[in-house]
Amino acid sequence: MTHAERHIIETYSELFESLSSVSKLELLERLAKSIRKGRKSNEKDFFSSFGGFVSEKPAEEIIKDIRESRKFRSKDLKI
Repeated sequence: MTHAERHIIETYSELFESLSSVSKLELLERLAKSIRKGRKSNEKDFFSSFGGFVSEKPAEEIIKDIRESRKFRSKDLKI
């Protein structure tokens, strides 16, 4: 456990002192669920948030298609 983690735990435990028993039990249940859920599902959620797509085309062809689809007006190119 790192020093920062230990400090976080101490800070939260002081905060939890003022909670009712019911609130503490609810907190325990939620912590237990987060442990059961595991780190892999968190990583999966993280990587699935990038919005990637599946394509059979090679990267070079996709890049070529994107560049060819660009349309510029002369008005947009003025400096």
